Amino acid sequence: MGVRFKALILDFDGVLADTEPTHMRLFQRVLAEEKLLLNDDEYLRRYLGLTDRACFSAVYRAYGRSISSEHLDALVTRKSRYMLEAIRTDVFVSDTVRSFVLDAAEHYRLAIASGALREEIELCLDRIGLLDVFEHITAAQDVLRGKPFPDPYVHCFAALASGQMIATDECLAIEDTPTGIRAAKAAGLYCVGIATTVVPDALTLADIVALSLEKMDLGHVARRLIGGACRSPESDIQMPHLGFLRSFGGWESNRPASEAQCRNSSQPI
Repeated sequence: MGVRFKALILDFDGVLADTEPTHMRLFQRVLAEEKLLLNDDEYLRRYLGLTDRACFSAVYRAYGRSISSEHLDALVTRKSRYMLEAIRTDVFVSDTVRSFVLDAAEHYRLAIASGALREEIELCLDRIGLLDVFEHITAAQDVLRGKPFPDPYVHCFAALASGQMIATDECLAIEDTPTGIRAAKAAGLYCVGIATTVVPDALTLADIVALSLEKMDLGHVARRLIGGACRSPESDIQMPHLGFLRSFGGWESNRPASEAQCRNSSQPI
């Protein structure tokens, strides 16, 4: 049976907005103010894709330090203040991504499932006139557990289903990190991984890997999933490969890519 997607559920940081480097820098800034060091490699390997609360909590545990709920709230608030200042100053959504979203909105229901704070997402989208394009936004405040738990996607899907009947295999998730892909797959969704933040080899849990959001042909994605093929020589959609490093940090991986790793299934991996 063929797949006809009716909705796209997109991650925010790293998919819609080029904010991952800024988040890393601000985690490092806040932690440095707390006399804790977080280098780029450690962040990319251990904390990328976590919510602010989860990241700060994990770093404190890694240092063997306890942290009260009040102190954790203060760290999250401080980082969010820095992030909102950055969003007010810089534009994090490219014109090509904006065009992709506006075009997609003519054919699909659009939603966001993110570990970012709602005020950060809404300010960023409002600045470029995209806030009203999305039918629903699930943000960090909406769930108790962030990615890699499926909760953000379960919450987002439930919101879409409450407005109009839809099945999980009619939703396509779009993610840029292994943490996010695990969450989407655990929620029973098809998932495309886009290599905007980590190397494609780190995204092998996704059904398909694309090099960027704006180059992705959604009709081609559906055909590849229906047919079970993972690579087309005339397409930017492909299986993971080695040596694709992002500008703000590397992600080393020696996991081989194989055709068997590109699944034609909506079941969790």
